[in-house]
Amino acid sequence: MCGSHVVARLDPQPFLDDALRRMLRSSSRILALVVLAALLACAAASGAGAWRFHHKNPQAPVVGLDEYVVMGWVGWDASWYARIAEKGYDYRPGEQSSVAFFPLYPLAIRAVEALGANVYQAGVLVSLLCGPLAVLLFLRWARLLVDDTSALHASLLLALYPFTFFLYGVMYSDALFILLVVGAFLALEKGHLVPAVVLGALATAARPVAPAVVVGLLVRRWEWKRARGEPWSVVDLLPVLSALGFGLYVLYLERHFDAPFAFVDAQQGWGQLPGWEAWLKLPWFKAVFHEGNAEVKLRLVVHALLTGVALALVIPTFRRLGWGYGAFCAVIVGIPSVATKDFMGMGRYLLSAFPLFVTLALLLRDHPRVRQGLWAVGAVSLVVLSAAFALDHYIS
Repeated sequence: MCGSHVVARLDPQPFLDDALRRMLRSSSRILALVVLAALLACAAASGAGAWRFHHKNPQAPVVGLDEYVVMGWVGWDASWYARIAEKGYDYRPGEQSSVAFFPLYPLAIRAVEALGANVYQAGVLVSLLCGPLAVLLFLRWARLLVDDTSALHASLLLALYPFTFFLYGVMYSDALFILLVVGAFLALEKGHLVPAVVLGALATAARPVAPAVVVGLLVRRWEWKRARGEPWSVVDLLPVLSALGFGLYVLYLERHFDAPFAFVDAQQGWGQLPGWEAWLKLPWFKAVFHEGNAEVKLRLVVHALLTGVALALVIPTFRRLGWGYGAFCAVIVGIPSVATKDFMGMGRYLLSAFPLFVTLALLLRDHPRVRQGLWAVGAVSLVVLSAAFALDHYIS
């Protein structure tokens, strides 16, 4: 009896469990501090850029410090979201039209506006709330798939990815979408199928990526059941309903404009016409090797390189994270890669392919210097791109 008593007192399991809990809390704190630092640095760069852009006109009035930050985050497509939130949709066939932008983000802006903010403050606030939370939620999701160290490394790669500044306040829909889609897969991994489908449906109302969300959730659910030796049932087809957000927007367009896919037609206004010229990326070659200035060439080359890296990571994602996440990434990277005429915007779109950051972290597990170099380059790029965006440079 004494011997067994001694063994019980020396059982290391409670100490291991306590150490694991401390390590998990430490990872969360590290990521939270990095995200906070990145958010503040990006806000400062954005505010400084907006101040400089605003005062190019010597007669420009002085505005509050907080207003400069908001001004820095509301360039380019932000005006479309503001227009939809305040006036609703319009559609002019073959021209730039607000129907190109999906409705959930403008609806969220309108909801925050009701609390007293103006439309631009509301848009920035939605992104500020959703973006950092999406990165922190990503860590919780990644921990369910890989060890805690790899999950933290992947989260830092995401938090410091150059185009993640779009999650730190920019009045774009990316922050809301990524929060929803990460939440959907987190719920799925925890076995909560209905919440996963609801979040997936909301995500497809925010961005035109329904095929990726449906395929990813459906295949991952099949893998999840198979890993537990549980039989497949009709209930497991529920992820198909995550396309509801997309479907309801299509029905809205059919009813109001008699054009269910008006959001596709509106891309013509931005010069995005489907066909061989776009599929072969002839505009990209023309701009990079003949017509573009130095800034345009650099921008297009960077987006093309990031697209190539993402496509190269898809196959390892199948192998390391499974068919569900591999299929999700293949579709969510593949569709815009094929559709775009010049890769413009792909750097930002790749944020949606969040499992790729876990795959990259796993591939860099034995290459700490490369990983640290990516963190450093990403941190600097976040600040530079934030300032450039506020200075009205076309970033993505």
